[in-house]
Amino acid sequence: MWVHEIKHDGFRLMVRREGALVRCFTRNGFDWSDRFPAIVDAARRLKARSFLIDGEAVVCRPDGLSDFDALRVGRRAHEVTLAAFDLIELQGEDLRDEPLLERKQRLAKTLANGAAAIVYNEHLEHNGAAVFEHACRMGLEGIVSKRLDSPYRSGPSKTWLKSKNPLSEAVRREREEEWTNKK
Repeated sequence: MWVHEIKHDGFRLMVRREGALVRCFTRNGFDWSDRFPAIVDAARRLKARSFLIDGEAVVCRPDGLSDFDALRVGRRAHEVTLAAFDLIELQGEDLRDEPLLERKQRLAKTLANGAAAIVYNEHLEHNGAAVFEHACRMGLEGIVSKRLDSPYRSGPSKTWLKSKNPLSEAVRREREEEWTNKK
């Protein structure tokens, strides 16, 4: 069975807690903990003493849509939240081989009653085309579709699919960058 999550326009981030130490790593392995103090503080407030959460750091506008430019310039660091969509490790237990459904259930439980700077990224079990169409109409960046029985794997996989809204700001920026680089 496939489920669908909102694709947020932000920075992919892995939040690692080991006791009192919390670090936020980018996709390229850079430690950006100092850029996201609200996320670090929220991770410290969680009851679990050890975890690795996969998510997207975002700043949201008043209408709820993510604002990449506000995130990029960093002037609103206190407003950055992590839209958490996967749990890779919990209390020393490697969860990568567990099915997505189990990892998401454990993630939701881990984040229950936590601080507002880390939020659980819900999934929808509806028809993927309908979810994508609705996300596009709302002006979202797109969706990520995942198999509920899949293990965690970084990088391209046959168990997940990213669908981008062709009218979203993120796609527009990518096209502008491609055009600028071709000149």
